[in-house]
Amino acid sequence: MGTHFMTSCVRLRTCLTSASGRLQTAFSHFQTHSGSKMAYHTEDRGSANSDNFRIFFKNESGVPVSPFHDIPLNVEGQNGVFNMVVEIPRWSNAKMEVCKDEKLNPIKQDTKKGKLRYVKNIFPHHGYIWNYGALPQTYEDPNIVTPDTGAKGDSDPIDVCEIGFKIHDRGAVIQVKPVGIMCLIDEGETDWKVLAIDVTDPMADKINDVGDVETNFPGLLRATYEWFKYYKVPDDKPENSFAFDGEAKNKEYTLKVIEETHEQWKALLASSEESKISRVNTTVENSKFKIEGVEAEKIVDSTDKPGLAQPISQEVNKWYYVIPGAK
Repeated sequence: MGTHFMTSCVRLRTCLTSASGRLQTAFSHFQTHSGSKMAYHTEDRGSANSDNFRIFFKNESGVPVSPFHDIPLNVEGQNGVFNMVVEIPRWSNAKMEVCKDEKLNPIKQDTKKGKLRYVKNIFPHHGYIWNYGALPQTYEDPNIVTPDTGAKGDSDPIDVCEIGFKIHDRGAVIQVKPVGIMCLIDEGETDWKVLAIDVTDPMADKINDVGDVETNFPGLLRATYEWFKYYKVPDDKPENSFAFDGEAKNKEYTLKVIEETHEQWKALLASSEESKISRVNTTVENSKFKIEGVEAEKIVDSTDKPGLAQPISQEVNKWYYVIPGAK
């Protein structure tokens, strides 16, 4: 009888473990990210670490939305606080980004020559050294030359490096306070990099301008400069160059750039000219590209169903010693 009882316990434990695993798999495809005024959900489609993987966004009513166009830039009732869409969690390598040319602009992994892109680990850094993402409802217009840089925009939403201690989920929508900005000149284009901190970070009250970053996080500005300067070198590309000799501009200048790129986004949505960029949205009032929720659901459902994540090569973990003095 004792043996029978033990066998039954093992079977019960196996069933519970299996059920738990199925639940965990199901929940991994549907996550909630709460903001100060609203909540967004992400829904995974396809298989992670493959070219069919997509992360779609839905609002608190379950309606699919574009993280580029529907999520507001400004956080209501909080002056100088903005929503940030996290594309790449800190320490990870997969180059994920809001897909500009697909309807509803899901997050997907960038590819080059048919292969998924992973940033190299440039010693002493592993992957991205901040939570990396974008400010929604911003756009760096490739038809406009930025006077201070002498270069046209790169046709992307403005990038954000979030410097708080938390590692945020891919697809999280968090509230950040910008405190500085660097300008990478990437293949002749203006590529702004906003430095910001999660407003819930314990250090947020102390970080109010770019000088506070150096005071409280010594070495981070230098590390950020080096990361952007050398991260393409392992791919046999030259070092990147910067506007302002790599100097991080202050908060006042940062807010000015954010406002300018927000206005360029408004112009993009208002334009009747053809564009490779998908402007499909479900909430932007008076937008000629606005669609109903039912149609948006069809867009999501037309993509591959969730599948098992594909394995990643150990090659992603390799160190590259390309920063002078870091060998």
